[in-house]
Amino acid sequence: MRHDGLWHPRLLHILSAAGHTDLIVVADPGLPVPPGVETVDLVWRRGEPAFLPVLEAVLGELVVETAYVAEESPPGFLDGVLTRTERIPHTHLKKLTGRARAVVRTGEATPYANVVLQAGVPF
Repeated sequence: MRHDGLWHPRLLHILSAAGHTDLIVVADPGLPVPPGVETVDLVWRRGEPAFLPVLEAVLGELVVETAYVAEESPPGFLDGVLTRTERIPHTHLKKLTGRARAVVRTGEATPYANVVLQAGVPF
């Protein structure tokens, strides 16, 4: 048993196995997941779990080089949470999910509450 941090065994395995430039997506339940991309489905009802606490737990376990969010996402979305964020069209974000190691699905009900995290290195 871990003392603190993320406790979900499968999600921990995915994050610890991620290499430089691998993609991990934290998403609302509406983001389409392409066939062949693993889904860690945390949603258990509308709004639960919320996007931000899940993202913060993932960020506690993963070195992130770049984060991609949709241009259509709400203003200020992820301000102060991620240091390097690029806004891209939602259609491009959906294409990036096809290259992801996994999509972590939250219960967030805010439209365009999705982020593609590109793994970095700690040095």
